[in-house]
Amino acid sequence: MKRICPVCNSEFDGRVDKKFCCDQCRNTYNNQLNQEDLNFNREINKILKNNRKILKDLFAKNSNHKISKEKFLSLGYNFDYLTNFFKTKTGNIYYFCYDFGYIFLDENSISIVENKIAR
Repeated sequence: MKRICPVCNSEFDGRVDKKFCCDQCRNTYNNQLNQEDLNFNREINKILKNNRKILKDLFAKNSNHKISKEKFLSLGYNFDYLTNFFKTKTGNIYYFCYDFGYIFLDENSISIVENKIAR
């Protein structure tokens, strides 16, 4: 029985349940289906990578690791995205973006930390 490939519209023979003429057409079809999810993941990864870079750079440049929240925002840090957090026994919360993190000292001051165990 002849069938039509949904990607390239060519006729092909094969098993009854075969949907595509070749692997390239099958891959193209599935990549198009998943494109929206891939773009969403890329955007999140881009934000996380930028956040980590900002934390790493600020950590290296400031010996006391205390920075104002305005400095973070001016560099493009997005506080909505992080990879994990750690709550201490005393109730303090450290927010991490991979191996670098921060804790709010007050509303406008942030202290940056490095998690050397994560490496």
